[in-house]
Amino acid sequence: MQPLCVVWYYSYTFTAWCNSHLRKAGTQIENIEEDFRDGLKLMLLLEVISGERLAKPERGKMRVHKISNVNKALDFIASKGVKLVSIGAEEIVDGNVKMTLGMIWTIILRFAIQDISVEETSAKEGLLLWCQRKTAPYKNVNIQNFHISWKDGLGFCALIHRHRPELIDYGKLRKDDPLTNLNTAFDVAEKYLDIPKMLDAEDIVGTARPDEKAIMTYVSSFYHAFSGAQKAETAANRICKVLAVNQENEQLMEDYEKLASDLLEWIRRTIPWLENRAPENTMQAMQQKLEDFRDYRRLHKPPKVQEKCQLEINFNTLQTKLRLSNRPAFMPSEGKMVSDINNAWAGLEQAEKGYEEWLLNEIRRLERLDHLAEKFRQKASIHESWTDGKEAMLQQKDYETATLSEIKALLKKHEAFESDLAAHQDRVEQIAAIAQELNELDYYDSPSVNARCQKICDQWDNLGALTQKRREALERTEKLLETIDQLYLEYAKRAAPFNNWMEGAMEDLQDTFIVHTIEEIQGLTTAHEQFKATLPDADKERQAILGIHNEVSKIVQTYHVNMAGTNPYTTITPQEINGKWDHVRQLVPRRDQALMEEHARQQHNERLRKQFGAQANVIGPWIQTKMEEIGRISIEMHGTLEDQLNHLRQYEKSIVNYKPKIDQLEGDHQQIQEALIFDNKHTNYTMEHIRVGWEQLLTTIARTINEVENQILTRDAKGISQEQMNEFRASFNHFDRKKTGMMDSEDFRACLISMGYNMGEAEFARIMSIVDPNRLGVVTFQAFIDFMSRETADTDTADQVMASFKILAGDKNYITVDELRRELPPDQAEYCIARMAPYHGPNAVPGALDYMSFSTALYGESDL
Repeated sequence: MQPLCVVWYYSYTFTAWCNSHLRKAGTQIENIEEDFRDGLKLMLLLEVISGERLAKPERGKMRVHKISNVNKALDFIASKGVKLVSIGAEEIVDGNVKMTLGMIWTIILRFAIQDISVEETSAKEGLLLWCQRKTAPYKNVNIQNFHISWKDGLGFCALIHRHRPELIDYGKLRKDDPLTNLNTAFDVAEKYLDIPKMLDAEDIVGTARPDEKAIMTYVSSFYHAFSGAQKAETAANRICKVLAVNQENEQLMEDYEKLASDLLEWIRRTIPWLENRAPENTMQAMQQKLEDFRDYRRLHKPPKVQEKCQLEINFNTLQTKLRLSNRPAFMPSEGKMVSDINNAWAGLEQAEKGYEEWLLNEIRRLERLDHLAEKFRQKASIHESWTDGKEAMLQQKDYETATLSEIKALLKKHEAFESDLAAHQDRVEQIAAIAQELNELDYYDSPSVNARCQKICDQWDNLGALTQKRREALERTEKLLETIDQLYLEYAKRAAPFNNWMEGAMEDLQDTFIVHTIEEIQGLTTAHEQFKATLPDADKERQAILGIHNEVSKIVQTYHVNMAGTNPYTTITPQEINGKWDHVRQLVPRRDQALMEEHARQQHNERLRKQFGAQANVIGPWIQTKMEEIGRISIEMHGTLEDQLNHLRQYEKSIVNYKPKIDQLEGDHQQIQEALIFDNKHTNYTMEHIRVGWEQLLTTIARTINEVENQILTRDAKGISQEQMNEFRASFNHFDRKKTGMMDSEDFRACLISMGYNMGEAEFARIMSIVDPNRLGVVTFQAFIDFMSRETADTDTADQVMASFKILAGDKNYITVDELRRELPPDQAEYCIARMAPYHGPNAVPGALDYMSFSTALYGESDL
């Protein structure tokens, strides 16, 4: 290339390069050797490309003013470590083209090429390496220099396609058409990349070796254009990462709130049902309530136990993620804290326990009521049968026309009736006592019972009054009568109590009984055996009474007494005595059979008690042992956290595999309840104890696994090695002197001092406020790990996010909606737009948003 062509070529390229920067200040040059002579646009160019302010220029038109301005520009260039050889202000002012172009090339080298750095190479070598790396995947492109490697134009097209593939269809380019390739690259760069056209395609094609400086100048514009996009992409990625974490945390918070609301709503609906103590009138209705309660225990409550456990796990995981990302701790809505849910759950279990006790007591009450009601009906029927006709008999006036013997007989008969009446007094008192007990136990049919009892009592009082009235009448007549049949009287006196005894025996033999233990049935059997032992004496008494009647018959037959075949003193006949005696003898074996059957039933119940007790005495200690072993695993160090996690999961699997034994025990418990067995001397464990222990065991193993998982999250997120984690655990275990899994404040202070912390009271108080925000006076291992992690790891900060937004905004103190939508994915761009406040600071434009307060809010206490 001839010297004049070179000068023109440099002038063309360097002019375009200068204008690409000067237009940012709203100006440009037309002639490079003329337009820089006064130094004004030269100073402006340096201010634009350096971002710094130069000394105030001279505005005069004289040569001295121009030389002063050019010297200020040259001094600034020299201050940047650039040696200007043979370039003086006078040559520039005089329009020396060669010196002017040399000065511009020096500026290009310093501000456009020198700062390029790629893999420890800089300036020209760095720019060349950058070009090689970017064009390596493209066929027919082999960049080895800044002259002939670019002649075919494919290198320029490859750079554009690598960064903006939508601008060029690289597959349609041909190596044998360099002119088209070059013009395509120059036009696209000028139109879409804001890189002015600095080279001439025909000159490059027509020159054997294109000028290296011109090519380097043009290529450096591509580097700066695309490196800015790469910075924006990096900044966008950082923002996306931070926003993704924030969105995920917000979703976890929403999930927690919903799950907590649902669980609390279920508890709120369930507790009134458990607190409903409306009694039922029948045993069948209460049995149905008990079955409903069992369905609740088996079907409805277990899923809610799992939800409660999952809720605690989700809460702990969320808090761990928030700590790892330097976010403030999650504070659930009022009334939805884990402690609130635990309190509500405790209220549910309290209501549940009270409901079950009430059900069993109600069943016992109804059973007792049924027994008493049946007993009342039997005794009332017997008494009513006995009193039937007694009032009419007592109101008879038969003594008015009777003979002396008849009067005597009537008097003796009346005495016998009074004896019988006194004997029935105990039954009437029993009937009244049973009615009173039915009232006290709130028997549903109490009105009819009371009415019947009142009728019996009123009739009894009337019988007493009538009896007294008849006695007085007979005694008045007795003075007129002297003869009495002593034999009939003796018969009547002995027959009446014996008859009453037989009626009482029949009543006792037919009386229903309720027992709950072997001892009780054995007591009834013993009493029955004692009763049977009295039968021989009773039989002797029966024979004696019958002997009296036989003697009467003999006397009647011997002396032909006209007695009309009846005893005037009693209505009890020998046939009636024999009939009742035979009935008693028939009832005795029936009673024997009933007692044997009940004894067998109680033996079966005792086997159920022993079976349940044997299993409960194994399962209860097993659950306690597992709880203690889990506690030891959580504080001991054996292998890595992953080893501990695997060990705990195997432990959890073995616990879950134990569930069939719990179910078997539930089945035995159901049999015991169906058999109405209310106590068990063979074990101190109740099914409620086993259920509570089992639920606590499942919750404890799940919580322990979650704590280890959170420790793994903390270790991985903070870059903590396994050795560091073991050291933290060893230090914690050493100073956990009480072996409770927590250190008190003094133990924690000693631990920090042993690890090299030198702190005063104020600093220790600050640390305690971090690890013990609730001021409980203890430090858990998770809080200790979180503190040590923050001391040893580095995370994103609000300043880093703010700096990233500033890159996207082009160094402005605000960012526009269009910039957010251009640089960020759509969902995260809209997320920022919805949460950023409008910017009202200096140079604000319509739609400007305040990214600084938004970045601070991401890591602060205020809600977005």
